[in-house]
Formats: sequence, C-alpha cells, structure tokens
Amino acid sequence: MKILTLAASAVILFSCNSSDNGTQEKKDSVATTVTVAADTSRWTSLFDGETTNGWHSYGKSGVNTRWKIADGALAIDTTSKESGDIVTNDEYENFDLQLDWKIAPNGNSGIIFLVKEDTVKYHATYLTGPEMQVLDNNGHEDAKIPKHRAGDLYDLIACSTETVKPAGEWNHAEIKINNGKLDLFLNGTNVVSTTLWDDNWKKLVTGSKFKAMPDFASFKSGHIALQDHGNMVSYKNIRIRKL
Repeated sequence: MKILTLAASAVILFSCNSSDNGTQEKKDSVATTVTVAADTSRWTSLFDGETTNGWHSYGKSGVNTRWKIADGALAIDTTSKESGDIVTNDEYENFDLQLDWKIAPNGNSGIIFLVKEDTVKYHATYLTGPEMQVLDNNGHEDAKIPKHRAGDLYDLIACSTETVKPAGEWNHAEIKINNGKLDLFLNGTNVVSTTLWDDNWKKLVTGSKFKAMPDFASFKSGHIALQDHGNMVSYKNIRIRKL
C-alpha cells in the first residue's frame, strides 16, 4: 500500500510541475468544474417545474387555483375565481434569490420578500415585505409613476438603468440580501443598491406609500412571495442560496 501511495503522490507532483500546456489546461478545466459544482450545490430549487411543492397561498395551507403549472412555469390563470399571492413554505434571512419572469401585455405583478405571515395582523404580503416590481412598462398605467417601473424597488427606489425586456419575453431577476445590504439585478445588471434599516432607509419609507404601515420592511427574515395583481404572469427557474 505504501508503494501505491508514493506512486500516486509522484504522479500528482509530476503533473503539478509539468510544463506541458495541454496538461495545465486540463488541470485548470478540472479545477473550474469542481468550483462550479461546489457553487451549484449551494443552491436550493424553489420550483420543480411540475408542481407547486414548497409554496402555499398567503395565510392558507395550499395553493389556490389561480396559480397553475404552464409550460414548466408557475403562472396565473386569470379565469379562476380564486386569487391571492403565494409564498414559500420556508423563511429566509441572508440570501441570493434568482428567477425568471414573463409578464403579459399590460400586466403587473411583483416579487415580495421578507414577508411576515401573520394574517391576524397583516392581511397582505405587501404590508411587511418590500417588492421588486414586475411590470409591462409599455402598457401598464403604473409605469407612468416614478419608482413603479419594472425592476424598481417598488415606491422606494427607481432603477439606475432600465434593462427590462418587452411584455411576453423572459427577464432574469436577482435579489440579494446580506446583513442589511440589498441589491436588485435585472437581466444581469445591478439596478438597485441600498441598505435596509439604516437612517436613509427610514427616510425612504417615510417618503413612500408605506409610511402608514408600521411594520413594513421591519423583519430581518421572512417568506418570498409572488404577487397576484390580477394579471397574467409566469415565473420559472426559481432558486435560492443562503448567504
């Protein structure tokens, strides 16, 4: 066994000191693959593309019939008489959330986070959770209001630059929270960056429609919510990793 161990060590040592470019490139490729695999393993899928497992209607035990699985996405069926936002079963604190969304013409929706599910005190997700706006900027009336356009931190901070795609096309969104630092990305661009709960944040809230909601954005952990605003919208490739 000692001879085998020494032989293995010699091979590794030889590879490390080899000047052969092909060998070095192969090593780099293997190292990159290992790094990517390690990073991927940290992600948790929040939607399997086939079921609503891991989600429930806000304040209820199951998912209402408004939300359907269509073409591998979580989508709103506007013909259903039921309605309501859906939230993750679990709560999250410091996290990196990624997902794709597609809004119908003239549509409105949102990704709400840090939601406290207490229907006795809060009848809706937006009473406690900030929102990354999902909108058809070219068709919905909300687009005429500053800080209400797609990618904005709704009613608080407008995008630094607009990267949204037209209605009917998929957009990639990302929400990162780490010890109060909040960053919103839309289609690969960091469009909003701010700090939660500091004095500047309090001023932002005071100057918004949320000033009358005493517990808005006050919780450091909470559920992720997908908003039912009455319009057709689809979400897919939803995943999260803890930071």
